[in-house]
Amino acid sequence: MKKILFLIICMSGAFLVDAQNKFTLSGYIRDSLSGETLIGASITINGLGKGVNSNQYGFYSITLPEGSYPINVSFVGYKVQQSTIALSQNTVLNFSLLQRSVLEEVVVSSRRKDGNVENAQMGRIDLSMTQIKSVPVIFGEVDILKTMQLLPGVRNAGEGNTGLYVRGGGPDQNLIMLDDAIVYNTGHLFGFFSIFNSDAIKNTSLIKGGMPAQYGGRLSSVLDVAMKEGNMKRFEVEGGIGLIASRLSIQGPIKKEKASFIISARRTYIDVLVKPAVKKSSDFYGSGYHFYDLNTKVNYKFSEKDRLYLSGYFGRDVFTFNNARRAFKANIPWGNSTATLRWNHVFNRKLFANTTVVYNDYGFSFGATQNDFSLKLSSGIRDWNAKLDFDYYPSPQHRVKFGGLLTYHTFVPNVLTGNQGDTQFDPNNESTKYAAESALYVQDDWEISPKLKVHAGLRYSSFTQLGPYTIFERDANGNKTDSTKYRRWQSIKSYGGFEPRLTLRYSLNDETSVKGSVTRNLQYIHLVTNAGSTLPTDLWVPSTYRVQPQISWLYAAGFFKNFNDNTFETSVELYYKTMDNQIEYGEGYTPSLKDPEEEFVFGKGWSYGAEFFVNKARGKLTGWVGYTLSWTWRKFAGLNDGEKYPAKYDRRHDLSVVGIYEINKKWKLSAVFVYGTGNATTLPERFYIVNGILTQEYSKINQYRLPAYHRLDVSATLTPKQKPNKRLQTYWVFSIYNTYSRLNPYFIYFDQTGNALSGSLEVEARKVSLFPVIPSITWNFKF
Repeated sequence: MKKILFLIICMSGAFLVDAQNKFTLSGYIRDSLSGETLIGASITINGLGKGVNSNQYGFYSITLPEGSYPINVSFVGYKVQQSTIALSQNTVLNFSLLQRSVLEEVVVSSRRKDGNVENAQMGRIDLSMTQIKSVPVIFGEVDILKTMQLLPGVRNAGEGNTGLYVRGGGPDQNLIMLDDAIVYNTGHLFGFFSIFNSDAIKNTSLIKGGMPAQYGGRLSSVLDVAMKEGNMKRFEVEGGIGLIASRLSIQGPIKKEKASFIISARRTYIDVLVKPAVKKSSDFYGSGYHFYDLNTKVNYKFSEKDRLYLSGYFGRDVFTFNNARRAFKANIPWGNSTATLRWNHVFNRKLFANTTVVYNDYGFSFGATQNDFSLKLSSGIRDWNAKLDFDYYPSPQHRVKFGGLLTYHTFVPNVLTGNQGDTQFDPNNESTKYAAESALYVQDDWEISPKLKVHAGLRYSSFTQLGPYTIFERDANGNKTDSTKYRRWQSIKSYGGFEPRLTLRYSLNDETSVKGSVTRNLQYIHLVTNAGSTLPTDLWVPSTYRVQPQISWLYAAGFFKNFNDNTFETSVELYYKTMDNQIEYGEGYTPSLKDPEEEFVFGKGWSYGAEFFVNKARGKLTGWVGYTLSWTWRKFAGLNDGEKYPAKYDRRHDLSVVGIYEINKKWKLSAVFVYGTGNATTLPERFYIVNGILTQEYSKINQYRLPAYHRLDVSATLTPKQKPNKRLQTYWVFSIYNTYSRLNPYFIYFDQTGNALSGSLEVEARKVSLFPVIPSITWNFKF
């Protein structure tokens, strides 16, 4: 017994000595000119092969044995800061990095140069705003989502559209967040522009595979967008004037090094430009369309341990239509509103916490009047969300993250009201639905050895439909025969389950690695659509006693290799994904005031493919080539005679080529070429004349393909030499969208001429295209 006690005392003593000889270096990494924290900046310990990246708020922590260490601190677009640290006690050290006067390298990723090989995370790409602003887009409007569509595994919803379809998933299967607030509708102008104002954005991260456990509620991907915090040191004004929209941002310190703010606004002036061309005598005078965005953020640093952020977004599309001849007026506004309150707290050198409270609201409204008759249709979704996240750095080999969240959802269905004169119409609208969603998670980045690294996580999520709500029983004719009422907060139906996440990376050498991942995801809310893109009339619905949550398993494997001192990054990723409890409308569906759940059919889906990616990260010529070969299928017992069919977002071949060439300090050229297999579509195959009326017989679902889609966009950026002692900086962007004016098909319809009775009837398929060649020019300024 004495020997055992002596051995325990010796082992404890050795542990204490070891613990006493290890110390933690922690702090924040910031921009030296603005004070903005830098997300994903690298701290590298030279000679040890150890390092850590700063988290979403610029915080880092690394524990090392006592000693002296040469350290490199780096971030894309900034000069590398080198220093030697004598670590003899726990030390708090903040780094301020200086931007390069001329950007010497433009990279897709803001990670360390070999990050794509070394990181365990698969399918993650961090885009810098410098990269995004260099890509030519329609009308010269910088667009985050359109740049994402140029990456392998991500495709668009159609010509000019901002919807994302990732690895065979639908537009509702992407978790899109702005400062931790979920964005339910990402498009302006019926989806042709995204809601993200580039001047207000600091960082954008896309995760399309191996989703970490901190994220959930969606099957396919995560797009995490972080807003700027505001310059802590001086006031700045920047903006731009384009062909159809202008933007203006103002930021600066409220109290230097203590508090700052940013306000960023954008508005189109299509309505202003068109109005002079429409005569007041015209029947359509007063019709128009515009959209606007407002981003705001303030933050206050109480100390190096506590910081408070308050951010918000408000955006609206407004479409008005007047027809004086018919005394008809319509007003259609829709948009998002979000507010995020976050508190950062450093408990100690190894433990960082963030507490978040979020409110978000998406609403759609349609109002119309004709003479003394009026009606209004509205729908939407509203959330209150609270979550707590912890970052724990026990050792250089581990970075642990854990936390939980709770969300209260309110789903407003299509609610119709109207009146004619003094008569009020209140149809029997479906009830508002309520639900509570919660989750707990833990994950760890574990470097087992220099060759083997594991990213493992586990998430448990639950979802409960809550009262007040009434469930009606109906007879064969749809008449209500009985009901069950649920009081407020009473549970109606609950779902839940574990969501394991695992990614492995094995390094073959310093420039080569192989990775594999498997993830399970649950999705409890669904976007119900009867069209091929995210339109404002689409309806978000919860999982209920009739609608089960969507479930997916994603399996992926990849080979990653860099060349020429990490100048060229290459990768090949293979994936296979299953999706259960998919939702579609039944055959013959027509919109009505009935609960849409009664019109749903349920089935399954699966997708698989290969993604090839070559990225040139440094030098005067940068850019990438991405190619995806993929298949996406759906199968529903109640559709297509129960046979499988290609999903509407199935695309066999998808190619993107992006090139950016910096000629000198004044001129920069960029070009984008895209090619994709045509969209799957359903077309009529036979025409019959029944009682003098032309009748169509359609093919099986998505049996045909539209012609292939391809186009070339080019742009040139001119940055005039800045005058000495002048703060004003300007640059011009000249761009051409669809350079060779390819008339890509938007949809096909059938036109008829002649007369059936005389035998001269002819039916001809016609293609509708949206955008020919479109030149544009934008003037940007900053002071």
